[in-house]
Amino acid sequence: MNKILVANRGEIAIRVMKTAQKMGIKTVAVYSTADRNAPHVKFADQAVCIGAPPSNQSYLKADKIIEVAKNLNVDAIHPGYGFLSENATFAELCETNNIIFIGPKSKAIKIMGSKLAAKEAVKQYNIPMVPGIDEAITEVSKAKDIAKPIGFPILIKASAGGGGKGMRIVDKERDLEFQMNRAISEATSAFGDGSVFIEKYVGSPRHIEIQIMADSHGTILHFFERECSIQRRHQKVVEEAPSSVLSPELRQKMGDAAIKVAKSCDYLGAGTVEFLLDADHNFYFLEMNTRLQVEHPVTELITGVDLVELQIRIARGEKLPITQDDLKIKGHALELRVYAEDPLHDFLPSVGHLKTYKLPIGKNIRVDNGFEQGMDVPIYYDPMLSKLITYGKTREEAIHTMIKAIENYHIEGVATTLPFGKFVCEHEAFKSGNFDTHFVKQHYTPEAIQQGIENEAKIAALIAVKLYLEDQNMLRLPNT
Repeated sequence: MNKILVANRGEIAIRVMKTAQKMGIKTVAVYSTADRNAPHVKFADQAVCIGAPPSNQSYLKADKIIEVAKNLNVDAIHPGYGFLSENATFAELCETNNIIFIGPKSKAIKIMGSKLAAKEAVKQYNIPMVPGIDEAITEVSKAKDIAKPIGFPILIKASAGGGGKGMRIVDKERDLEFQMNRAISEATSAFGDGSVFIEKYVGSPRHIEIQIMADSHGTILHFFERECSIQRRHQKVVEEAPSSVLSPELRQKMGDAAIKVAKSCDYLGAGTVEFLLDADHNFYFLEMNTRLQVEHPVTELITGVDLVELQIRIARGEKLPITQDDLKIKGHALELRVYAEDPLHDFLPSVGHLKTYKLPIGKNIRVDNGFEQGMDVPIYYDPMLSKLITYGKTREEAIHTMIKAIENYHIEGVATTLPFGKFVCEHEAFKSGNFDTHFVKQHYTPEAIQQGIENEAKIAALIAVKLYLEDQNMLRLPNT
């Protein structure tokens, strides 16, 4: 494997290229006209413009990406996450054009891409699942028939996708018709498929996921868990590894279950099996993401393993160079997704010009970054600027380092999730480990962040006054 095309942009494109270059592999970047001056374009050995800013005219143009790969004699394509990373048709296109797709086979992507097909696949392995109905529906009358025996509250979920789209919690039967219609409409708009399914709503859940890696020689390993319960709009913002609530026995059970899920679809490469953990520490299979996850760095820091390197080695047909017994949890890691979003206004996207953009540096601080000072944040893509990751020997140390790193991350021109990240890390519920996916709903208010910002400004002003008075006093000393 001499040359890899990274079919993505921003921080993940650079992240993949860094490992490829470390392995002596040439890299090719693709970009839209909006990203012509982006760091990932400059970082690659070669770069090709593939279209206009909208994703469907550039980063989602599978045929164009394949054409570029063939013209530049590319051996393999790494899809990153998002865009075409879980597109079975794209994986098949790579296969038919003799280009290695650095990811699972298209069959596994298809199975795990449908929540119902995924449930059907893992049934034979006796993996715990949330009570519900294993069929896609679009009729409200049928939904009512299904919901009654399950019991309210229930969760309506889009069959064809995730990210919180097409998802509705229904507490009472009288709300079912309205919420059902909203879920169908959202699912149709987001995925072109309005079918939904219904399952029991698990109260006070934690979102725990297991990183797995499978080679083509029959070995599947798990790399322990990540806690992803700090979410807004069903999307993760703060992640950590390991979870503060898993016992070694529960960790082993969930790891074994994740390996069985991978076996159920003949998996290859890096994947993540997601579970819900209820208040009594019962776990339920949620879904499998057939790609590298945004939050993979926290796993890398606690295991000392480069997951992208393993992806590439597996894609080359190599055996995994480690065993399950080789893997140990060392320390603790946190990740904050630094989005160009305004936490004071319901996390709405905040596009604009990065007037100031200075990254924190220091021991145990890692920034997977996709932007630089002077750039504009485009409106066409996910508004994530970077991922801020910190490590510590203990959870407390990792949290303390994260707070300091946030304070030393300077961004002007757009609102970001940095103040929200600091709010989370300083909150007693998070520090104690006593939280679940309702953290934002239960604890967060924009006023809390505003108060924190004002308090910091007051402290800064008091320090400035104190320093001024000390300077004045020193100037007067010779005359006394």
